[in-house]
Amino acid sequence: MAIGTSGRNYNQSVAGLIRRNDIDEVRARVNIVDIVGDYVTLKGAGVGSLKGLCPFHDERSPSFHVRPQVGRYHCFGCGEDGDVFSFLQKMDHTSFTEAVERMAATIGFELHYEDGGHANADHGNRARILAANQAAAEFFVAQLGAPEAEPGRAFLGERGFDPAAAQRFGVGFAPKSFNALGNHLKSLGYSELELVTAGLLSQGDRGVYDRFRGRLVWPIRDVTGQTLGFGARRLLDDDKGPKYLNTPETPVYHKSSVLYGLDLAKRDISRGRQVVVVEGYTDVMACHLAGVTTAVATCGTSFGVDHIKVVRRVLGDVANTDTRGLGEVVFTFDPDEAGQKAASRAFSEEQRFAAQTFVAVAPDGLDPCDLRLSRGDDAVRRLVQAKKPMFEFMIRRMLGSHNLDTVEGRVAALRAAAPVVAGIRDQSLSVGYSRDLARWLGMDPSEVARAVRSAAERPSDEPRGTPGGSGTPAHDNAESGPSMAHLPADFSTRLERDALMALLQHPEAIGRELAQRAARVAYGNPALAVVRDAIAISMDAYASPDWLDRVIEEVPRPFSMLVKELGVAPIPVKDDHELATYCTGITSTLIDRDLVRLKADLLGQLQRTDGAAEPARYRELQQQLVSVEQERRVLREE
Repeated sequence: MAIGTSGRNYNQSVAGLIRRNDIDEVRARVNIVDIVGDYVTLKGAGVGSLKGLCPFHDERSPSFHVRPQVGRYHCFGCGEDGDVFSFLQKMDHTSFTEAVERMAATIGFELHYEDGGHANADHGNRARILAANQAAAEFFVAQLGAPEAEPGRAFLGERGFDPAAAQRFGVGFAPKSFNALGNHLKSLGYSELELVTAGLLSQGDRGVYDRFRGRLVWPIRDVTGQTLGFGARRLLDDDKGPKYLNTPETPVYHKSSVLYGLDLAKRDISRGRQVVVVEGYTDVMACHLAGVTTAVATCGTSFGVDHIKVVRRVLGDVANTDTRGLGEVVFTFDPDEAGQKAASRAFSEEQRFAAQTFVAVAPDGLDPCDLRLSRGDDAVRRLVQAKKPMFEFMIRRMLGSHNLDTVEGRVAALRAAAPVVAGIRDQSLSVGYSRDLARWLGMDPSEVARAVRSAAERPSDEPRGTPGGSGTPAHDNAESGPSMAHLPADFSTRLERDALMALLQHPEAIGRELAQRAARVAYGNPALAVVRDAIAISMDAYASPDWLDRVIEEVPRPFSMLVKELGVAPIPVKDDHELATYCTGITSTLIDRDLVRLKADLLGQLQRTDGAAEPARYRELQQQLVSVEQERRVLREE
């Protein structure tokens, strides 16, 4: 049997499809936490469970759970669910085959294909484009040492970057040639169509040519370190192109959701709960070399909503009821008009963050690269340390455009700044900034407070943006049907639910015999009874690598979401030592409850039976009662 486009779609043997056993082996060997952790900052959520902000929808509280024990993830907010292969398919827009091949390559596992087939040779796929980009990056790095690249080396040297720095960031040089890169990549087996699709070659009236020529080149990588595209800086006077030229939109490169330097910064961003957003490639380099290793930059576009989603996932930006957020997002802006517009755009989206937002502006209008060059590494670190809250920065910026020496100027400044203070969702911060605004204006605090309240009551023509999702179970994209959120909270239902969670997530801790007994008990909740029936039908796959998937396949389609949720929901134990005891205990309790029910039913039948008239029936019921009591005694001793 072979698998086509989905991990659970078993089709007839087709040449070229990866063998099912190989797919199962790769899935078993790959730790899903390592893969998901490249995209989402995960934190413990009970024994064997981790959670983070969902990468598939915007939310403020984490509802995305990963269970390495069962190799699955599930979002209780939007309903997205799957294994490591489906995660890569959705995050990186790959085919199922590409996802399997990528994971196999990661662990060094040799795949086998049906009927002597070979690996997918589709020249338009993501894997080929990524491989071409990597080959191009290596070519550019090699060219940086060539005599022709002297202008590039001089550019780096003048900005304080030595060869080691260039190597650290993968900086290279594109020769001033129409086909040097193209010829090199074609010699490696890449087609012209592939290279045009990757954005490495451009199509002109006279044919194709190298997109980047005579320029210093930075590789733009995703959070996992794969090269998605390039940014190239003009060096030569006769180059009439733009100062910076980036890879165009391709199947793998989308500038609105890519941040330069994130692959290098992600771990420190997660650990330090801080991200510093700068404006250029050299600024990222300068910050990292100065010790600010959480710096990232956009790639030829303004910082937008998609960038925020990426940052929040890596930052672990979770709404907190005790404080406005434990993380920090620090923006650095140039003091020129473009920088001020960038600040306004960032401020318009500020409340999408649960983290605190700050602005850092260097003295004399220097960007981080120039600041490091003129004043040293310590000055860059002080720049970030001297950050000001975003609200304070924007309010003072508004006040700065008015003449506060006149009554008219102060009133106009109050009218401009009051909506900003009114837009602060944290009530404590709003009150504090209202007092600060009064002090900065030299006005009566009560007058300023009235202006802020009035601004809050007026509908805004230009909303500053809406916050992310709440993280509450919505299932907007989920299949219609029962879910854990719909289950009653009574003790009996909770017992049935928890026992199913243990059976689905930790079958090895319970054992087949106990599980078979649990699959025969009566359930009070109809939806959970459907899951029980699917477990009973799937017993031949009990505790196998695809155990959960088999159960999902057996339930009617509307019930699949419920099984997926039960398969990843956190088990309520403190450590691994308690896990086996808990799982067997909750399963035994479920069975014991059924035995108690059966005993009560038998006692009722016995009372209604005339022993003299029906002696055989009477003795049979007595024997059944004894058998039930023996089973309960054995169950309690196990």
